[in-house]
Order: sequence, then structure tokens, then C-alpha cells
Amino acid sequence: MAIARSWRTGQKPDGPYEVRLGDVPALNRVFSESFTERYRRDGLVGVRVPSLNPAIWHYAIEDAAGGAMLWRDDRDEIVAFNVVHCSGREGWMGPLAVRPDAQATGVGTRIVRAGVDWLTVRQASPIGLETMPRTMDNIGFYSRIGFLPNRLTITMTVDALHGDHPPTLLGRMAPRERDDVLAECRALLDGLLPGYDFTREILLTTELGLGDTLLFRERGELVGFGLCHTMPLVEGRIREETRVLKLVLARGTHLGAAVTALADFARRQGTRRAAFRVQTDYVEAYRSLVAFGAQVRWTDLRMTLDGHPERLPGHGEGDDLPERERGLVWSNWEI
Repeated sequence: MAIARSWRTGQKPDGPYEVRLGDVPALNRVFSESFTERYRRDGLVGVRVPSLNPAIWHYAIEDAAGGAMLWRDDRDEIVAFNVVHCSGREGWMGPLAVRPDAQATGVGTRIVRAGVDWLTVRQASPIGLETMPRTMDNIGFYSRIGFLPNRLTITMTVDALHGDHPPTLLGRMAPRERDDVLAECRALLDGLLPGYDFTREILLTTELGLGDTLLFRERGELVGFGLCHTMPLVEGRIREETRVLKLVLARGTHLGAAVTALADFARRQGTRRAAFRVQTDYVEAYRSLVAFGAQVRWTDLRMTLDGHPERLPGHGEGDDLPERERGLVWSNWEI
């Protein structure tokens, strides 16, 4: 892959600067070049990583709420970026990339540490990211900065199907009713993982027209919600997949009904399947999805900063409840 720019060894980029929506075309170029080069080094020479949908960039930048940072070279071109997110206490980084001609110069370390500092000031815990598990260079790089490998996140898809009842959608509610439901969602999540809060993601998804949030009730009580995007991830692609970015359930026993509702929502949105980001600590949930007919599509390695580990619902000291009786929180660490 030919890159016209040259990076002078030892040159220190300026930054961080806050990412603006006008930076999206340049961010896309760095994103595509960086990840294409990463695949090439992994032996996948023919792979060209496409640009992300500008609407998805808009969501990522707004969701970062000031945590989207970039660095520029002496030509005022973007050399690196790190989009850092803090959902209540949950902190994570992504996407982040360094232009290929600036890699192995210390820029990567600088942008990751800037993200860690931003999250530390906000008292985030966990502080995490996801990377490709086959890419030893990445795992070694993050490990040298203080990140530890943890679970896998397995992307699994379920074909769209007809459900018995239409789903209950937050986006179709009147503003006053929506406020009440958001309070219920915050309370449910906070009861499972104190300090976590997905309110900003839920509201942005509705405001930007990217998807919706499904609500799951049992005898009138909110027992879960699923935040979904139907907007194509890649620029210029048609809608094929409903991506479940956040899934929160009071108990694992609610998973079957939630998967059915989400697969039905995928059908109603004109997509072929629903995609779930399954963290492998949830063994029973994984087994249930396999039995449901889910297909494994992709894997990512979840890494957390030493001293800032990820927690799981119902895993307190002395808690011996089976998984199906515990809460479930699947939170994507990728846009």
C-alpha cells in the first residue's frame, strides 16, 4: 500500500485536540490505512478495510462526550486518534489508530496513555479496549502499557424471524413516558453494575436515527433492554444487520425471550440478522445462543488496565448463584 506522506523519526505530533465532525473524512483515511496495514502484516494481503459510515463516526464522537482526541503532524494532517468513552463508570477506548508511517515511533503509546489519563480523571473502572486476538503485536503493545488479557468477545448472529408480538420500542414513546423509562433503565443497570449508565448511548441512538432500544417487561416490571443499531457500519453499504450494542437483563433466564424479540426487530427493520457481542464469561448464555442456532462470526480479545478490571453482575464475594439467576450485561467496546 503506497502512502504519500513521510514521517520524520523523532518528530512529536501536536495534540491532543478534540475531534470535530469536520474531521471525519480524514479520520476515515487514517482508520482505513491503519487497519489495512494491520491485516497485511497479519498475512491478509488482499484485504482492504473500508471507511466507516459518517453517521457512525457522528455517534462515536458524540458518545465520547469530549473524549475523542486526535494528534496532527507538521503538515496539520491527522497522524493518530483515540476515541475514548465513559458510560458512567465503564471506560473504554475505540476506535483508535496510528497512521502506518508513524507507527513504531512512540505515538501509539502516547495516545493510549492519554486515553487512560482521561478516564482516570473521571474515576472510570473498568478501563478497557478490544483488539484482534490473533494479532500478537497488538497484545504485546497493550501489555507493555499495563493492559491485561481477559475474556473474548464473540460476535454471534441470529437470523431474523417472526415473533409473537411486536417489540416495545423506546423511540416510539412520548417524551414524558420516555423519561420515565430511561429512569427505569438506569435503575436496572445500576442495580446490576453500580455506576454504569448507558443513557447517553440510548438517547444518541434515537436522536441520530441509528436504531432503537427494545424494552423487555415481565408482569409490568422492566427486566431488560437491548440497544440496537440498524444503520450500516460501513460507508455505502445497505442495511443487512441489526447490531446489539448493549444488552441488559435482570436474570439470565430472560435471554431466550430477548433474543427472539431482537431477531423479530431485525426482521421488521429489513435486516437479515441480529448480531450479539457475547462475552465468554457468560458460558450458559453462549450455550443458549448456540442452541438457538446462532453463528459465530468474529472474535475480539478484551483487555483491561491493571487495577481497573471489569466486573460481572452477581459475582460478589460469596455469591454462588447459578448464571441463569444472575444478571447479564453485554456492553460492546467497539463502535
